[in-house]
Amino acid sequence: MTEAPRTGAAASRRTAGSASVRGDARVVRELVAAHGRTFAEEAGIRLKDTPQPLYRLLVLAHLLSARIRGSVAVSTARALSEAGLRDPRRMADADWQERVDALGRGGYRRYDERTATQLGEGAELLLDRWHGDLRRLRGEADGTAAEERRLLQEFPGMGPAGADIFLREVQRVWPEAAPRLDRKALEGAGRLGLPENQDRLLGLAGRTEPAVLAAALVRAAVEKDITRDSLTAA
Repeated sequence: MTEAPRTGAAASRRTAGSASVRGDARVVRELVAAHGRTFAEEAGIRLKDTPQPLYRLLVLAHLLSARIRGSVAVSTARALSEAGLRDPRRMADADWQERVDALGRGGYRRYDERTATQLGEGAELLLDRWHGDLRRLRGEADGTAAEERRLLQEFPGMGPAGADIFLREVQRVWPEAAPRLDRKALEGAGRLGLPENQDRLLGLAGRTEPAVLAAALVRAAVEKDITRDSLTAA
C-alpha cells in the first residue's frame, strides 16, 4: 500500500524553516550592502602581503582592541600614517611625544600616553625579532593561525582581542586564517537574531568574503543603529 504524502505540522515546520533561512539571508544581504567594508579599507590600508600594509594593520588592530569607538581607532590609524609612522622603523625612531601628538590628532586621547609607549616598544620588537616584517612572524608560526595568534600577543598591548582583530582582517591575504568570524562578529550575529555559528553564517552570506562579512557583523555588535537599520531594511 502506498503511503500518502505527509502534510500538516511537519510540512508547516519545513515551510517555516525555509522562510526563516530566507529572512536571515535578507538580513545578511542588507547588512553587507550597507556596512560590508573592512576596517583596513576604512583606515585607508590597501592590504597586501607586504611589510608596510601588514604593519599598518597591526597598529590598527592594536588601536581597535581598546575600549574606544571604532571610528576613533580608524581615524587615529590614519593620523599615524599621515604623520609618517607607517612602518616599524619610523615608529621606533619617532620620539614618544611625536607618537602622543599623532594619537591625539586622531582623537585617541584616553589611552594616548600608554599607547605611545606600547607602539614604540612593539616596533622595536618587530625590528629586533622579525626584521620589521610580519611575514617572518608568519613563517615562525609555520603558517598556522593558532600560533600566529599566540605570537601576535607578544606585542605590548596586543591581547587576545587585538590578535583576533588582526587575523580577522588579514585573512584576505593569509589564507590559513580564513574563514574567520571571531567572537565579536558572532556577537553581532546574535544581536541581529542570526545564528551564532560560523558555518551557517557563511552559508547565508553566499559569495561574500569572510573578512567583509566579519567586519559588517562587528559593526552590528558595537552600533545599535546598524542592527536596527539592517533588520528594518530586511
